Amino acid sequence: RDRLHRSLTPRSVAVVGAKGPDFGWLENNRDFVGPLYSVQLDPNEITEIEKRGFTNYLKLEEVPEDIDLVICAVPRPIVPFIVSDSIKKNVGGMAIFSAGFAETGEEEATELQDRIVTLANDAGMPIVGPNCMGVYNRRQGVKFSDGVDHGDGGTVSIMGQSGTHTIGATTMAQRVGIPVSRGISFGNAVVVNEADYIEYLRDDPDTQVIGVYLEGLKDGRRFFEALRSTTPKKPVVIWKGGQTAAGQRATRSHTASLATPMATWNALLAQTAAIPANSVDDLLHVLQVLVHTTPPRGRRLALMAMTGGQSVAISDAVGRQGLEVPELADKTYETIGEFFNVIGGSFRNPFDMANTIGMAGDSANLARIMNAVSEDPNIDAMVFEVAAGFFSRMWRDEPERLDEMLDTLDGFRERTGLPIVTVMHAGAIDDEVIPIRDQVVARGFAVFPSFDRAALALSRVINYYEWVEEAG
Repeated sequence: RDRLHRSLTPRSVAVVGAKGPDFGWLENNRDFVGPLYSVQLDPNEITEIEKRGFTNYLKLEEVPEDIDLVICAVPRPIVPFIVSDSIKKNVGGMAIFSAGFAETGEEEATELQDRIVTLANDAGMPIVGPNCMGVYNRRQGVKFSDGVDHGDGGTVSIMGQSGTHTIGATTMAQRVGIPVSRGISFGNAVVVNEADYIEYLRDDPDTQVIGVYLEGLKDGRRFFEALRSTTPKKPVVIWKGGQTAAGQRATRSHTASLATPMATWNALLAQTAAIPANSVDDLLHVLQVLVHTTPPRGRRLALMAMTGGQSVAISDAVGRQGLEVPELADKTYETIGEFFNVIGGSFRNPFDMANTIGMAGDSANLARIMNAVSEDPNIDAMVFEVAAGFFSRMWRDEPERLDEMLDTLDGFRERTGLPIVTVMHAGAIDDEVIPIRDQVVARGFAVFPSFDRAALALSRVINYYEWVEEAG
């Protein structure tokens, strides 16, 4: 565990095999807070490496200090030699970007992988990969892509067998206001596997929520036990790749993963309370609810729509997910009824409130509605339609009105402690809607592209917290 921690939270890094024209593995890690070294034999590459300001050595053993993480980016026949050199150097561990091992199905490639596994296991050295993008640590500035952030903060860790999906989920999370503290792309997972990473993140103080992309399991029983010990403490959201026959064929050639029957997989999720996802969008939507809202205490929702048609659509969306749309308390109806415009509107829950709060009404009425709902004992959470398509031009001309609306939603959230998620539909005026969405995200709200997406993510999180409460 200590050597794995050194690998995932390194204080020194050596990149073996960085090459032009972009020298990505060195440039990606230029912000690393500790010493960063290059190991390269090719004199043509060395000239450019040193011109870019990096210190290069011909051999790993020549690096003058201890190395926590070796990033290996050499052709596959050379990898066992770099593994041996790393063992001799007593490095913390390795992340092997090099691919072309067991996932190819070739006998020679599988033998190469077996040599790597034997060497590493005999020496007790952890390896992330091979066939992976390796390690991201936000605080340390270790990056597997130039698109990920470096800085403080972040309570979400993302681990996955696909480099594309692990990097994609990390950068998409940043886009919706979720700073990711750690990323682990682990590919073939031949030395350190999915159970090891779950156990590590379970005990990691920088991680409060875990997102996962998996194609197969190396040790199903141990993974089950690791999940079962993690989910009472931290939510784990899992996107399973290879859910169909075609998808399972693809996973074999991608990461050499063996198929897990979906009935078995679904049973594992149900028994461990891991939250399911079926795409990167699903994964990010659930993470938004987990990060940007308080834990829901029930299934009863206040639905705040802007038009009659949308009030029907939002009700159907939450109803399909087993969520409830209760009548409000008599006192709430009495309070709102004193000012609400029922011509072309309704406040029975769901709300149809554009004529009361929008261009035909009084923007202060939204605060009055939210104040009344905040005191209603029948409400556990809220879904709020930010009708950017309806109001975008008004907000462009009068930006203070958007600020007022967000202030009102902020006040509701702070006063009640209830979860609130927002919905902003895509439309024909995306160029006007996107900046508004960014403002809502900047205020720390979960933003969804449809009522269905919001309802699905919210219901999955509610199901998780109900399981945790029942499990004690």
